[in-house]
Amino acid sequence: MGDGKASLSLAEHLEFVEKCRLYIGKLKKEGKIIAAQPLVREGTILSGSDGKWKEVTFDAQKEMQVGYYHILAKDMKEAIAIAKENPEFEYGSNASIEVRPIKMKEESTGFVYPKTALD
Repeated sequence: MGDGKASLSLAEHLEFVEKCRLYIGKLKKEGKIIAAQPLVREGTILSGSDGKWKEVTFDAQKEMQVGYYHILAKDMKEAIAIAKENPEFEYGSNASIEVRPIKMKEESTGFVYPKTALD
């Protein structure tokens, strides 16, 4: 797979970054974003427990997360509509965005997760 924007010229890449900045600015103005950040392409996948850990180098050829947007939406329909406006789709024919809700409560136990890391 690889980086879908690797073939962009410097001018095209700067144009893409500027469109992302404007997209994030729009979401901030609308109160629809908590955070957004690109991710480094390298990493480690960790699994295991009880001191029996397995560390596998992240393979960007199999999976690639290039960044994340933590947005505020009233429901999945609105979250999908917000994601469809992302400039990522303009700059790569193989672009995809995974839209998933954040779990706020464990149904089986009733445990309510904090709304922020500081709650």
